[in-house]
Amino acid sequence: MYLIKTPWWLRLIYSSFVWRINTKEKVLYLTFDDGPHETATVFVLDELKKYNAKATFFCIGNNVVKYPGIYERILNEGHSVGNHTFNHLNGWKTNNAVYIDDIEDAAKYIDSTLFRPPYGKISKFQASMINQQSLKANDQSKYKSFNQQHSTFSIIMWDVLSGDFDIKLQPKECLTNVLLNARKGSIVVFHDSTKAWERMSFALPEILKHFSKEGYVFKALSS
Repeated sequence: MYLIKTPWWLRLIYSSFVWRINTKEKVLYLTFDDGPHETATVFVLDELKKYNAKATFFCIGNNVVKYPGIYERILNEGHSVGNHTFNHLNGWKTNNAVYIDDIEDAAKYIDSTLFRPPYGKISKFQASMINQQSLKANDQSKYKSFNQQHSTFSIIMWDVLSGDFDIKLQPKECLTNVLLNARKGSIVVFHDSTKAWERMSFALPEILKHFSKEGYVFKALSS
């Protein structure tokens, strides 16, 4: 079970995470998780180029190692990248030290201060380790030595899930999820992966076309 639109109360509980961008301008922030992928990422880049659209790719370190040329193309075409762990780990099911080390392994190949937890699942302790802004003032000294050894990230979540990862979802439903819920400043999640390919490859061109006609521009998140 998952929520297409992130509710206000969840954003309030996890207020140190970035859920959307506060803006009055017609801007959407498309994001793509789990790449690079030899087919899906190339398709996404080609579609974005048609609209001079920029996006953010939350990459798995292991996939960057496999497809360094595609990763370089992402950067060369003006998109931003983020860390999505090296092995796509679920924070809720992973030892804290193992989880943080996996993020650090990915950081060797992904030069970014942006981080998105796979499945959106990360514990408060894990978050505090990679996002110093989430630490309470009285905890700073407690974790100071740890944080000196590990990178600091902004944790990027989302405002709208396309649902392209859901194999039970029809491609048109994936499109509708975004059309009905995206608004100014929305961070929208897609996946450049084999699993999401059927739905993402249908929805993305339609979304780019629709929102461009509505006067929106597509920007990358700042690292």
